[in-house]
Amino acid sequence: QVHLVESGGGLVQPGGSLRLSCAASGSIDSIHIMGWYRQGPGKQRELVARVGSGGSPNYADSVKGRFTVSRDNAKGTVTLQMNSLKPEDTAVYYCYAVTTLLFWGQGTQVTVFS
Repeated sequence: QVHLVESGGGLVQPGGSLRLSCAASGSIDSIHIMGWYRQGPGKQRELVARVGSGGSPNYADSVKGRFTVSRDNAKGTVTLQMNSLKPEDTAVYYCYAVTTLLFWGQGTQVTVFS
């Protein structure tokens, strides 16, 4: 079992930055992939970024060049640095982890407003 706790959401103006963090506990040595999904108002949940235990990160086209995902395997943490935020980035952001099962965090709200 893996338990995920996110932090770092909030309100920001367009062009601003936020940093999301996610800490895993439990069987962190079993985690293959960690990353972030988001679900905006009236939208389906979509992948934002992910990183394997030893691989390169992958990003949604909509966030490439603006968001950076990083992971510390030993600590079981994954962070998402979000720069140049846009109103369309407004969403609940969910951390996730994959072992032989899929685990989700509780979600953290990011709101980008003028």
